[in-house]
Amino acid sequence: MSQVLQSIHDFTTLAADPVIPGFKPSLPGTLQTPTGKILGWTAGGGLSLAVLGGLSGWACVAIGHNTERAQLASRGKSAIVWSVISAVGIGVTSGLVWGFYSMTQGGA
Repeated sequence: MSQVLQSIHDFTTLAADPVIPGFKPSLPGTLQTPTGKILGWTAGGGLSLAVLGGLSGWACVAIGHNTERAQLASRGKSAIVWSVISAVGIGVTSGLVWGFYSMTQGGA
């Protein structure tokens, strides 16, 4: 994914007629540390909750199958699927944010 973003960045910086000549967007240095902390805590907390959701889903599947409660097992299976989807979403989102952030910093 980062190669695609780098290619887009290279294409837009090499354009013959830029939309705003000489404009190089960047965040002030004082915002770099708080942005990293916020993204780190958000991603860490979200992934922790996704893991706990997956574990509770597996527990529901085990209990549902052993006690012949089909509805509990079914809910557990859907919890596992949504935990995986949320973990993938968190990973993709954080990658996109860091990609766009590094593009505005000039590839730093």
